[in-house]
Amino acid sequence: MHQLTGFQRDLLYVITGLERPSGQDIKERLEKRTGRDITHGRLYPNLDVLVTNEFVEKGEIDRRTNYYAATDHGVDALHRYHQWGSDQLPSQ
Repeated sequence: MHQLTGFQRDLLYVITGLERPSGQDIKERLEKRTGRDITHGRLYPNLDVLVTNEFVEKGEIDRRTNYYAATDHGVDALHRYHQWGSDQLPSQ
């Protein structure tokens, strides 16, 4: 998980929070959250990294549209990463 970029981790968080979103759904959700435009040239290569590293699986909705779903490995990695981040914060 630490080998991923912050953008890739954000993508994984978004995918995990949705049920089989398309690339466009992911793009729109992240743009709304960050207030920044995301180009297709940035989005899809980073989604491919998540698929290659088995954090996400990719399937076909129709001939032009794919869906993305977090794998158990991806969800587990997010939980471990989240816990690691929480452990770095000082106690209140």
